Amino acid sequence: MSGHSKWAQIKHKKAITDAKKSKVFSKISALISVAVKEKKDPNPTTNPKLALAIEKAKSLNMPQDNIKRAIERGKGVGASEELERLRYEAYGPYGVAFIIDTVTDNKNRTLAEVKHILSERNGKFAAMGSVVWMFEERGEIELDTPTLTEDQELELIESGALDIQKDKTSVFISSAPSSLGSLKTKLNKLELSFSRAESLLVPKETISLDEKQKEEILVLLDALDEQNEVDEVYTNAEL
Repeated sequence: MSGHSKWAQIKHKKAITDAKKSKVFSKISALISVAVKEKKDPNPTTNPKLALAIEKAKSLNMPQDNIKRAIERGKGVGASEELERLRYEAYGPYGVAFIIDTVTDNKNRTLAEVKHILSERNGKFAAMGSVVWMFEERGEIELDTPTLTEDQELELIESGALDIQKDKTSVFISSAPSSLGSLKTKLNKLELSFSRAESLLVPKETISLDEKQKEEILVLLDALDEQNEVDEVYTNAEL
């Protein structure tokens, strides 16, 4: 797994969101609401997308009251707008591919704003299906420990881990999205805590860039992240 650039991107995004939690809370609230609405199920035990959205909210210390209000909104309590997920495929400078996932109550506005962000930074929309094939869906879990024993690693592999990587502070586990539940259960049994568990799009191959080119791509990523309805942005650039 080409994890280096992917984790660099995740940590880059984490640094952005930590500085702008109010906007992030608004985005995650929309994500929780749409997860409830799509499945017509406000129970995270039986609604995996809702469970992941709630975990994401908790990892950023989102207040429990905010989570409850978002769930109620998804059930239609006090909601005046219809939320939906929209995915855009795009190319940025240097042929870098982007997948842009949004949650919006006004698809025309979101389309126009994302298009404007791309066009201002040498990007453009791509035809549906022309970019997404370059990525594959993976489950990713970040543990709050820099080490695992050999026995722990073997048990995690038996529970669905495809790859285990480490840095100085954390352990990262990659899996099929369908294995996230069994891996979280195993981690709880092993008394190993994790700060993040989510389904991501991972590039099958990455594009190498020089420092100036990376900076240009990071400016585009920042601008997309600033847009209120953008939930996640995936790229095949090595950052």
